[in-house]
Amino acid sequence: MNFGSSDFDDDGEVMSEINMTPLVDVMLVLLIIFIITVPVINHAVKLDLPKASSQPEQIKPEKVQVSIKADGSLSWNGETVAAEALEPRLAAAATREPQPEIHLQVDRQAQYDHVAQLLSAASRHGLGKVAFVTDPGAK
Repeated sequence: MNFGSSDFDDDGEVMSEINMTPLVDVMLVLLIIFIITVPVINHAVKLDLPKASSQPEQIKPEKVQVSIKADGSLSWNGETVAAEALEPRLAAAATREPQPEIHLQVDRQAQYDHVAQLLSAASRHGLGKVAFVTDPGAK
């Protein structure tokens, strides 16, 4: 190794090798700095913070049981009603928020005309959620 101030070797040519010692010294200093500072950065106090949800709360709509018996009589949530009284009840149900679901249970012997009239009345008042309830044990 040449300790002189000249950039030339003994033959008068330019030295083409890189002195790696300063580079290694700098890298070791950086390594020591990182080893010392990383535990300080990761030091944290554990807190039990409350959990918050940004999802809107889902309100389940009310369910209205409407039954049509074989003779064409109607019941609203188990209460027998006349065919003329069904229209105001459907209109009142349509104004509620959220709109209730109509669960329609029809006797096997009932005429389709009664079912069609009820579905038409529900549609006229804007009730779009109608579900047909079936009895899995009936044949």
